[in-house]
Amino acid sequence: MKASRPLLVLLGLALAGVAAALWVLANAPQRDTVLPKIVQLPDFSLVDTQGKTVSLKDLSGRPWVADLIFTSCSGICPRMTGEMQRLGSDTDDLDDLRFVSITVDPERDTPEVLAAYAARAGADPARWLFLTGEREEIWRLAGEGLLLPVAKGNVKLGDEEIIHSQRFVLVDSEGAVRGTYDVRDAEALARLRNDIRQITVR
Repeated sequence: MKASRPLLVLLGLALAGVAAALWVLANAPQRDTVLPKIVQLPDFSLVDTQGKTVSLKDLSGRPWVADLIFTSCSGICPRMTGEMQRLGSDTDDLDDLRFVSITVDPERDTPEVLAAYAARAGADPARWLFLTGEREEIWRLAGEGLLLPVAKGNVKLGDEEIIHSQRFVLVDSEGAVRGTYDVRDAEALARLRNDIRQITVR
């Protein structure tokens, strides 16, 4: 079966993002003292499960781990949410660390729908935010800020309705992306745990 055009576009965007990140890493100082800052996030205005507006400023002052999900996803999303839950348990000694899951299907994933999803996942509302908002802003933040491209899938060809990255993103207390990590890669997740502590314990 041939890959759908949106999937090819997504893969192309992902490769471009990886290439840019690798260039930054190759030209950055050695990582023996500090993780490189890959890109600074743009400001955004999204909404949490309580209907409260959340911006980049609201998350400043503490590091956070972000991912993209949508509640009707039957592909990678359940695994991502499960890995995020485990990550939270493994870092429960880091009081300042936060987790942010952003839906890429905001038309269906209202605050109420996300609240129910968060409850089923056993998410700690004090540490783990689920955000929704305007589709255009979310997709822009995903691709340009978090380096997690999103595309429409072709259901007739077996795609999910929305195709998105399976990576976690580590953001520092100043809103800079410090790394991305494939949730399917055990070594990458181990590296994420180490990197979290590197930017948190300072």
